[in-house]
Amino acid sequence: MIARTPPDCCVADYSSLVDITNADIARHLNEIAELLEAQRANPFRVQAYRNAADTLLGLHQSAQQIFEDEGLAGLTELPGIGRSLAAVVEQRIRTGHSSVLDRLRGDARAERLFGTVPGIGPELAARIHEQLGIDTLQQLELAAHNGSLLRVPGMGQRRVLAVRESLAGRFRHGPYDADALFDIMSPDGPTHDHVTVAVLLDVDEEYRRRAAAGELVQIAPKRFNTDGDAWLPILHTERHDQHFTALFSNSARAHQLGRTHDWVIIHHDDESDGQWTVVTEHRGSLKGKRIVRGRERECVRHYSRPDAPGSQHHRS
Repeated sequence: MIARTPPDCCVADYSSLVDITNADIARHLNEIAELLEAQRANPFRVQAYRNAADTLLGLHQSAQQIFEDEGLAGLTELPGIGRSLAAVVEQRIRTGHSSVLDRLRGDARAERLFGTVPGIGPELAARIHEQLGIDTLQQLELAAHNGSLLRVPGMGQRRVLAVRESLAGRFRHGPYDADALFDIMSPDGPTHDHVTVAVLLDVDEEYRRRAAAGELVQIAPKRFNTDGDAWLPILHTERHDQHFTALFSNSARAHQLGRTHDWVIIHHDDESDGQWTVVTEHRGSLKGKRIVRGRERECVRHYSRPDAPGSQHHRS
C-alpha cells in the first residue's frame, strides 16, 4: 500500500466537490482503458490507465483528499500518474464524470464541455452551442472577446467577463491576444505547448482517409442514434509523441447543416482542454480547403508554403 503524508496546510477550498472513492475512480480509469483497447489505441496508453487505476487502489489516502490538500500537483506526484492522467482524475473528482469517457463512448458534447466553465449552466451551455455553432473552449474564449457571446440571451457583460477570466489561463497564452498567439505558432511542429494547424490537418487527413477505407473501429453514439447503430469511426493516433483522438462531429449543429461527415473533431488527449474542429471552407481564399476553425489565419500561412499538401505549389 502507498502511504502519503498530508501537507501542513490546505491550498484551496474544495468543499463543494463530488464525494467519490478511489475505487470509483479506478473503475472509471479501467473502463477508459477497455474502450481504448477496443478502439485500437496505443497499448502503452491503455496500460497507463490501468497502472493509474492500480495506483489509486493501493493508496491509504483518498485521491479526493490528496486533491483537496495539494491540488493537481499532488495527483501528478502519485506513481504512474502524470499530468494528463491527473487531469482525468481531477475532472472525475470535481464533476463526477469525464470528457475522455464521454468521447470514447461517442457521447461528447459541447454543451457538457461549456458547462465546466463557472457561471455557465446546462441550459445556457446548450444555448451558446446552438446559437453560435461553436464546439470548443478555444472558440468559446474567442466568442467572449469578439462580442458574439454577448448576443446569447443570458450572457451579460459580467458573465462574459467571468468566462474570459476562467479561460485566460487554460491555453498557456496569457491574456487573450490573437495576433500574439498566431505569431508563436511554428509551421514545423508543436511549440510552446501548442499544436500547429499542420499537425491538426494531418490528423484530419488520416482520419478521413482511414474512415473512408473502413479501417477504423466504429462506435455507437448515444445522441441522434435511436437505433443504436455503430456508425461513428474513431481514430487514436500520435504526432510528435502526443496523442490525439478524432471523430466526425455528432453535434446538433452538424446534423442540422448535414455536415456530420465533413466536420471532424480532434481532441488532444494529453491536454484536457485541447480540442479543435476541422471543416471544409466554403468561401473566401481558402474555399474548398480543410481549415481549423478559429485558426484561419494560420491556415492561410500553412497553405502558402510550397510544400504544404493542398497548396497550389505542392506536387505529390
